[in-house]
Amino acid sequence: MRMNHVEITAPDLDAAWVFYGKLGLVPIVDSRPRYVRFLCPDSGGTFSVAHGEAGGGGTTVYFEVDDLDERVSQLKIAGVNFASEPEDKRWLWREAELSDPAGNRIVLYFAGKNRINPPWRIPG
Repeated sequence: MRMNHVEITAPDLDAAWVFYGKLGLVPIVDSRPRYVRFLCPDSGGTFSVAHGEAGGGGTTVYFEVDDLDERVSQLKIAGVNFASEPEDKRWLWREAELSDPAGNRIVLYFAGKNRINPPWRIPG
């Protein structure tokens, strides 16, 4: 089984279009005001935003980037606000948190080998 697509909701797809474009996702479907879809260029997975009144309903989306600190600096220059600066977490990931315009929680992170093979991984 492979996970290759995530969809969230937002009331303003124009704002989502701009925000996720700034993060580096590549637009591939523009059916505004109902739906937009992006390609995650490094993984080939896709990410979409559908029109909906509720946003930020407990979902967190993680996007891994190899150059986290540099990417956060570039995004801040582009006007993206972060809730937290890049920080090393006890689970061995380095993370920075932000919210999209609809209030969905977004985490940019770098985990390297610890994403799939942390020291506490279940054997087998």
